[in-house]
Amino acid sequence: FYDYGALEPAISGEIMRLHHQKHHQAYVTNYNNALEQLEAAIAKGDATAVVRLQSAIKFNGGGHINHSIFWKNLKPVNEGGGEPPHSSLGWAIDADFGSLEALVQKMNAEGAALQGSGWVWLALDKGFKKLTVKTTANQDPLVTKGANLVPLLGIDVWEHAYYLQYKNVRPDYLKNIWKVIDWKYASEVYEKETA
Repeated sequence: FYDYGALEPAISGEIMRLHHQKHHQAYVTNYNNALEQLEAAIAKGDATAVVRLQSAIKFNGGGHINHSIFWKNLKPVNEGGGEPPHSSLGWAIDADFGSLEALVQKMNAEGAALQGSGWVWLALDKGFKKLTVKTTANQDPLVTKGANLVPLLGIDVWEHAYYLQYKNVRPDYLKNIWKVIDWKYASEVYEKETA
């Protein structure tokens, strides 16, 4: 994708390196371990172990799903990060929120208000054929809020995403991350899902 330092000053290279190499990698490793344990439990017919492993699979699998989207939602400024969305997604944002600025305010407010750790999402609700803003706790993937919800843009509001740089001031992180948001992935998913 891009060098860890490429999103500076919005997000420091140190945060990006730790976030990708340590946090995301831990979710992948722990998810794979949980899947191996699940296979063994199923083979043994151990229903208790199968049920016990569900939370580890959801947490670590969700961490991998969410971060895989997050990296695609970011791009250095000199490569188009921070440029507003165009075409059908841009029009849908205007129709459903009034303006891009109104969407950013809503996502920032909901992300700042989220208690503890989690994510704030711009999603397509395929059932209502509208864009919506949702939050999820911990590493819960958006699908846990409804099968019709398709994640377009996710912002990680876990402290590991910002604390080294922004300390406890999550609203400053949320304000600055928009300078490196890349709408390309969100636009591609939106166009595919609404075609």
